[in-house]
Amino acid sequence: MDIHKNARSCPASRALLVRRILEQGWSLREAAEAAGLSERTAYKWLARYREAGPEALEDRSSCPRRMPTKTPDAATDQILALRRQRRVGAEIAARLSLPRSTVARILKHHGLGKLRALDPPPAPVKRYCRRNPGELLHLDVKKLGKIRGIGRRVTGNQRDRARGVGWEYVHVCVDDASRLAYVEILPDERKGSAVAFLERALAWFTRQGVRVQAVMTDNAPCYISKHFAEACYRLALRHVRIRPYRPQTNGKAERFIQTMLREWAYRWVYRSSDQRRHRLRAFLHFYNHHRQHQSLDYLPPATRLPLLNNVLRMHT
Repeated sequence: MDIHKNARSCPASRALLVRRILEQGWSLREAAEAAGLSERTAYKWLARYREAGPEALEDRSSCPRRMPTKTPDAATDQILALRRQRRVGAEIAARLSLPRSTVARILKHHGLGKLRALDPPPAPVKRYCRRNPGELLHLDVKKLGKIRGIGRRVTGNQRDRARGVGWEYVHVCVDDASRLAYVEILPDERKGSAVAFLERALAWFTRQGVRVQAVMTDNAPCYISKHFAEACYRLALRHVRIRPYRPQTNGKAERFIQTMLREWAYRWVYRSSDQRRHRLRAFLHFYNHHRQHQSLDYLPPATRLPLLNNVLRMHT
């Protein structure tokens, strides 16, 4: 309940007022003075309590009982019916010869002020996490523009946009259980580069004592190619592809990319792509060995590796 900031009483203080008068033997004047109310107001709440019980101590609605200019219920039903046909407010008003402000007020009152209110509720989030490192690796690619001098992201001037510089592709691989990450910057995202990156990522995880069993990707051309499927078969990997238009299924890779962009790609002012590439190794070391991860009880990903000597070797 929304109580005015200068209100002298609330349902709890009114109940105390009534209890002091009826149960504790206080006089009406004494109880009113203790509550900071006039005798007339104290008598009003006492009379309401005697008439309807504790529920009468709540504030009553300020809405009038009769509204001669109220929009008829039949017109309201027509407005809501047209809205459920995904009609916009201006179209509904023109069709029913009503003011647009009236239609907007009625739609807002019934929770249909936005067309998205008609959409079905989103599916509940299904969170999952593999128990052991290597059970599932998440693969993804992020395209970044090459750097040729300080650009508009730093200066804020649109004239500083570097055109025709080209792109470079950041291939990421994140372990589902430990969140351990392996990243490379490659010139493209074709099937040959994706397969070569996968092989190097598996070799890197093997050196850390992690045996990889499956990989998850989206439906990018490099991942749905026969070349990538043959590589998974040759490496004895199960390839899991997400449903179309459901990137949250591969959410661990998507979330790592957000962190990588914020704490590496866009955190520093780079004058060239080589400077950005040079800082990648330091970022990965910090992420894997020092950065606290909320889903890992605020421990770095390297603490989830199966062998402690692997952690020491990676850290050095």
